[in-house]
Amino acid sequence: MAWKQNDAESLQSADELKRQKRIKLAIYIGIFIVFQIIVITAMSLTVMKVKTPKLRLGNINVQELNSTPTTPSFDTKFTTQIRVKNTNFGPYKFDEGTVTFLYQGATVGQVSIPKSKAGMLSTKKFDVEVSLSSSALSSSNIGNELSSGVLTLNGAARLTGKVELMFIMKKKKASTMNCTIAFALSSKTLKSLQCK
Repeated sequence: MAWKQNDAESLQSADELKRQKRIKLAIYIGIFIVFQIIVITAMSLTVMKVKTPKLRLGNINVQELNSTPTTPSFDTKFTTQIRVKNTNFGPYKFDEGTVTFLYQGATVGQVSIPKSKAGMLSTKKFDVEVSLSSSALSSSNIGNELSSGVLTLNGAARLTGKVELMFIMKKKKASTMNCTIAFALSSKTLKSLQCK
């Protein structure tokens, strides 16, 4: 009789062990699913989020800067760097573009940006030489500005391209630039450079 009772107890404890193993397995599966959801959410909020690459001008080194307040006219030559900063976890392939330099909304010169690619989390740099002249301007108050000793120009550009993520997802992005450049005419140097 005692033997039958022991046998029944061992069967009951075996069933209890199986039930506990199933509960543990269900808990592990639940933890794994929650962990996967957290990882996927973190990836979609950081790695898979596509940001617009930044397009900016780098340091400007003035080579020539001539101005005549009486005529009035100006011409300048300088070197600069065009920078395409890609903060995405995938390359940014962009088409050819143009940086247009303006004086009070009128074009005084242009520089082209070749078709290229900015790698993942990197900056693509182009060294360029820029020549600008007021000869194309018809009428403006250049004389007043040249007499003040500061020449203010704008540099504007737009690049269109695609950011590629994980070799499968491609997202169109357009980078824009609007820089204000001020030259000190007396010292023939760059006074300030501000880009947005």
